[in-house]
Amino acid sequence: MSLVAVPFYQKRHKHFDQSYRNTQTRYLLNEYAAKMRASTQSSSQKSFTQQSSSQKSFTQQSSSQRASGQASLGGTTCRLCAKRVSSALEEEEHADKRRYQSLVAAYGESKRQRFLRELAEAEGSVRLARSEARDKLDKYLMQQTAEDSLAWERHMFEERMTRAPDILVRLRSHTVWERSSVKLCFTVQGFPTPVVQWYKDGSLICQAAEPGRYSIESKYGVHTLEIHRANFDDTATYSAVATNVHGQVSTSAAVVVRRFRGDEEPFRSVGLPIGLPLPSVVPYMHFDVQFLEKFGVTFRREGETVTLKCTLLVTPDLKRVQPRAEWYRDDVLIKESKWTKMFFGEGQASLSFSHLNKDDEGLYTLRIVSRGGVSDHSAFLFVRDADPLVTGAPGAPMDVQCHDANRDYVIVTWKPPNTTTEGSVIGYFIDRCEVGTDNWVQCNDAPVKICKYPVTGLFEGRSYTFRVRAVNNAGVSRPSRVSEAVAALDPADLKRLQAVRLEGDKEIVIYQDDLEGDVQIPGPPTNVHASEISRTYVVLSWDPPAPRGREPLSYFIEKSVVGSGSWQRVNAQLAVRSPRYAVFDLAEGKPYVFRVLSANKHGLSDPSEITPPIQAQDTVVTPSAPGRVLVSRDTKTSVVVQWDGPKHEEDLLGYYVDCCVAGSNIWEPCNHKPISYNRFVVHGLTPGEQYIFRVKAVNAVGTSENSQESDAIKVQAALTVPSYPYGITLLNCDGHSMTLGWKVPRFSGGAPILGYFVDKREARHENWHEVNSAPVRERILTVEGLTEGALYEFRIVATNLAGIGQPSDPSELFKCEAWTAPEPGPAYDLTFCEVRDTSLVVLWKAPVYSGSGPVSGYFVDYKEEGSEEWVTVNEATTANRYLKVCDLHQGRTYVFRVRAVNASGVGKPSDASEPVLVEARPGTKEVSAGVDEEGNIYLSFDCQEMTDASQFTWCKSYEDIAEDERFTIETVGDHSKLYFKNPDKVDLGTYSVSVSDTDGVSSSFVMDEEELERLMALSNEIRNPTIPLKSELAYEIFDKGQVRFWLQAEHLSPDASYRFVINDREVSDSETHRIKCDKSTGIVEMVMDQFTTEDEGTYTVQIHDGKAKNQSSLVLIGDAFKAVLEEAEFQRREFLRKQGPHFAEYLHWDVTEECEVRLVCKVANTKKETVFKWLKDDALYETETLPDLERGVCELLIPKLSKKDHGEYKATLKDERGQDVSILEIAGKVYDDMILAMSRVCGASASPIKILCTPEGIRLQCFMKYYTEEMRVNWYHKDAKIASSEHMRIGGSEEMAWLQICEPTEKDQGKYTFEIFDGKDSHQRSLDLSGQAFDEAFAEFQRLKAAAFAEKNRGKVIGGLPDVVTIMEGKTLNLTCTVFGNPDPEVVWFKNDKDIELNEHFSVKVEQAKYVSMSIKGVTSEDSGRYSINVRNKYGGEKIDVTVSVYKRGEEIPEVVPPQQAKPKLLPASTAAPPQ
Repeated sequence: MSLVAVPFYQKRHKHFDQSYRNTQTRYLLNEYAAKMRASTQSSSQKSFTQQSSSQKSFTQQSSSQRASGQASLGGTTCRLCAKRVSSALEEEEHADKRRYQSLVAAYGESKRQRFLRELAEAEGSVRLARSEARDKLDKYLMQQTAEDSLAWERHMFEERMTRAPDILVRLRSHTVWERSSVKLCFTVQGFPTPVVQWYKDGSLICQAAEPGRYSIESKYGVHTLEIHRANFDDTATYSAVATNVHGQVSTSAAVVVRRFRGDEEPFRSVGLPIGLPLPSVVPYMHFDVQFLEKFGVTFRREGETVTLKCTLLVTPDLKRVQPRAEWYRDDVLIKESKWTKMFFGEGQASLSFSHLNKDDEGLYTLRIVSRGGVSDHSAFLFVRDADPLVTGAPGAPMDVQCHDANRDYVIVTWKPPNTTTEGSVIGYFIDRCEVGTDNWVQCNDAPVKICKYPVTGLFEGRSYTFRVRAVNNAGVSRPSRVSEAVAALDPADLKRLQAVRLEGDKEIVIYQDDLEGDVQIPGPPTNVHASEISRTYVVLSWDPPAPRGREPLSYFIEKSVVGSGSWQRVNAQLAVRSPRYAVFDLAEGKPYVFRVLSANKHGLSDPSEITPPIQAQDTVVTPSAPGRVLVSRDTKTSVVVQWDGPKHEEDLLGYYVDCCVAGSNIWEPCNHKPISYNRFVVHGLTPGEQYIFRVKAVNAVGTSENSQESDAIKVQAALTVPSYPYGITLLNCDGHSMTLGWKVPRFSGGAPILGYFVDKREARHENWHEVNSAPVRERILTVEGLTEGALYEFRIVATNLAGIGQPSDPSELFKCEAWTAPEPGPAYDLTFCEVRDTSLVVLWKAPVYSGSGPVSGYFVDYKEEGSEEWVTVNEATTANRYLKVCDLHQGRTYVFRVRAVNASGVGKPSDASEPVLVEARPGTKEVSAGVDEEGNIYLSFDCQEMTDASQFTWCKSYEDIAEDERFTIETVGDHSKLYFKNPDKVDLGTYSVSVSDTDGVSSSFVMDEEELERLMALSNEIRNPTIPLKSELAYEIFDKGQVRFWLQAEHLSPDASYRFVINDREVSDSETHRIKCDKSTGIVEMVMDQFTTEDEGTYTVQIHDGKAKNQSSLVLIGDAFKAVLEEAEFQRREFLRKQGPHFAEYLHWDVTEECEVRLVCKVANTKKETVFKWLKDDALYETETLPDLERGVCELLIPKLSKKDHGEYKATLKDERGQDVSILEIAGKVYDDMILAMSRVCGASASPIKILCTPEGIRLQCFMKYYTEEMRVNWYHKDAKIASSEHMRIGGSEEMAWLQICEPTEKDQGKYTFEIFDGKDSHQRSLDLSGQAFDEAFAEFQRLKAAAFAEKNRGKVIGGLPDVVTIMEGKTLNLTCTVFGNPDPEVVWFKNDKDIELNEHFSVKVEQAKYVSMSIKGVTSEDSGRYSINVRNKYGGEKIDVTVSVYKRGEEIPEVVPPQQAKPKLLPASTAAPPQ
């Protein structure tokens, strides 16, 4: 037995040959071979050991016998006898040897037979293992088929999950040494799984281009880029872009590679190169290509990026050899450019667009080409216009191309944009840019109306790119994508090259001009003709002259109106070097003829032949409208549109298709680039919506009129045959018939399934036999006429209007034998509904075979997919055939089964259900309950995903509801309602609805007592309506004392009626009760001019409007009536008061920012004669300014409010019309409130606490705008309130509050706080009087205290001396004063600052140390002067000057100022003790 070797390229392939099916089979075979080898080796070793031991014992025995024989015969046997004995021994030995050889041969034969027998057993075991492995593989393939069939459902769930890429961990920058590796990592999440591309400085990194240099990996959302042996050139910015259908994100990081040796060149290894280029030609070999993930229809906007990607499985997977990947757009091969980048390798092929334009729109096809054929996939990429620069501007043109390029001339063409939602294009601007610059120059001054323009004035040898902008009445569009670069060169130059062969193999290339000889003046051009004619220009073309000469040529063009006989040079200012020229400014409707002259530096040639008459006109006209437009269904989101071409197809560029939701008249473009075929699939439509389509043709001149609109079509999938049924189950067998059940096909094909056909065949038979000739509608069938004990398999086919679908897979073999078990058979037809994030509802059908007794209940089991452990949902059996399973894990897949139970036990479990993904579908809707306009209670459900085959199925307790006396079902389109005819408590329960032929759309609603009562109350309100009221009956009192009773209804019709009832008596409209109703606003009112004590009672308003009615009452009795009556009388008095001058606002007060109390009142209805007065305690209060009554505000300011301002203040108004008084008494609480308000202003203006030192102590002062003792002021020392005392005195003045600390000590240090309270808030100012602040203040206090003591005890003159004395000669002058000092001061007299010598003429007398006098006897003129008395002790003193003026007898007494008391001058303290 030999195992077939497995090719290495099959290790990742799913399909293997018969010898190598899967890993499990290989493991079984290897394990069996190892066991066989071990058993064979052990048996052979055992037999060899036994053989060697027996041989050894036999040899020893024979030798011992020979020895004993020789020993026994050695002494008595003769030589002859010895010879005989030896020969006998030799014969015996030979016999033993022959016997041993025969034993060995027998052993070998038995060993060979045993080996053959074991080999046969081994082959049987291998065949058995192969059979078991094949069975397991077949089951695996069936399971794989089932998973593939569920792929579409899983795909639908995935499509509804909108998760744009989101980067969780971003790239991080690295700095590494040369020749070391660096790894960049980032983490991204999103659904579908984002496609990640790596870029180096904006260029896509391709592993295939440099194998071995980069390693790109992606595992569980973590993406890594590893750079192997980084060199200096790898220093760059690396970025990663993650993209899926919902968006794109990117992250970047810098990689810096450092060198070891300064600025030297990096070390170059001399090993084998690792960057060998890949072969560009695919080897001629077979590849099997399978698409795993495909790109779908994609919608993008201009300027965005997108990547079209397919994941492939290529078998064999060869690293150096790959099939060829080709990308096509509209069947045109795409090449890499600055707009598109391609990648193929590592199991994926992608096409990336760095900047989308409408040029990129089209049908993209990926083709994988190999010897095995071509595998391809196609999908459409839609690119809509970017937002315009100006609102209403058209979209950008597209497909800009250059034609007929020459030395100074090129023709530029483009395709027009679709202007479905914008104004029509009136022209185009063409811009050019020289390659290598960014300077765009506009080529045309006026807009060009057709999509073609000849650009002239190019410089020979330079390259240019072009772009086009469209213009309409709103503005200019964005520019188109730039064209490919084109060089301004003459293509005829190559034709003039000629190769001349010389001797040998040498050749030279020369111009044909060199062979023409010495031609100087060129010949005339030939073949002058119009290569293009339009309404605005004519393009002339000609052939260069022959001969032309060696000198550079230029051309001049002349034109002439036919019949004029005069020629006019067209390009007089600029010579033309190209054999083409566009002639503009031609008169419309006139024919012209043209001729061309060639020139060089030697002269001008003769004119060419004259062209035939040419008239400027449009040779191509706008195409006619396309023909009939037909639409047909395609998928749930797309429609196929087909149309007939226009009758006049004038060089068509393509077609534009527009769509409109039926009834909206809002047209939207379906394609943004003209399509060249008459059939188009419109994608991205709303499922279930109805659309209308139209088509217009496009050529270079413009767009045609719109075609006729198509018929409206509903977007839904096209009709196809149904898919195959599945889940064929045997439900019962009686030995001659079998009852089968199966599940409905997953896809109905868009039409209801009409029935099923069942085929059967016996085991080992190839032909199928029809069971039923007519389709059966039920999914259960009893097959009769079977042979007992035989094995049968079945298959089933579904049919609908489109035809008969594919047959199902054959069922497993069912043996036809009667079921006799007492337990019930399996439940069947397991289905699921209301799949949510953590729950679902399982439904099933009862077993057909019930066993020995009826089914009493069911158990429901589940397990996670891939697990082997079943979990029972319900501990006790459920009698229902449904069960809601909760507490499941979101996003996980489960499998379910059901077991029926009867009195005999638990029956056979049902077949396991298909896997169910526990996750709510995006956009899941629920059943809603409501009441219609007629009061009918209903349950409603909408489904946007319906097809023609879809049907709503309503159930109660998951049992189908048929229309009967309790329910009515109405279904219109995608909306269905279940009506309750006579709602009652019997209708309580769970109601569910499901929609067939959808992706499991279903929902349920629990009708409990509370919900039913709410709906019935709402129904009763609708059937027995009441007029809703915006407001109940209320009253309002007018200014004149009138009372208005009113209410407002939500709505009243013109036929509504009403009435007022007072104390059970209807009141009609009269002068005393004015009643009216405004039905537009719903207000009903009654106005009473005189409201008196007789009007006490109950007021009611009754309203009737059709069937609806309502009433509202208002009770005015007792205190409620008295309050209304008093208010009405007050308003009446107020009205009378306001007929003359009055106070609009009575006296009130406030406090200004200057802390003044202001009394304010507002007056109204005054005139010039009106007199206003201020009174205090009935006495006229005079003010500085008279009140300004015209301003309407009168003010009285009371500065520095104090108790003297207490009193009653009045403001009076008076004129001939009447008078009014307003009184405000300032006393009690009003005065206290004023003080508090002033405290608020003063507290806000309080300054920080300042320190003032005095001889008595330290004074803390806080200045403010005003202070009075009535203010609530407190001082705190260390947070303890200070009471005024001899040590700490509290006081203040009008500008400040102070705290006097008398004779401060160390205990007085600490924090002092001043607080003023304004009734709400406390305003505080604090000072920390401690440390240096206290020391400095205390020192200043000591200094001031000492100075005060010295001032008190110093020497001083108390009084008695005048400042001037006038005396006549001969008189006696006596100056007397009183002095004081402690100790007694020293007294010294001076004259003119000199000491006076005491003698008889001058005498000084001091009595009792305080009375001092100086006498001058017989004064003379010499005694005139300034006399000074100095009084001083140790604390200081003072000096007083007295001026003495002596006049002679007989002279007039001089006029002097009356004497005043002399002013003293302070003297410093005396250092010597005063004399006694």
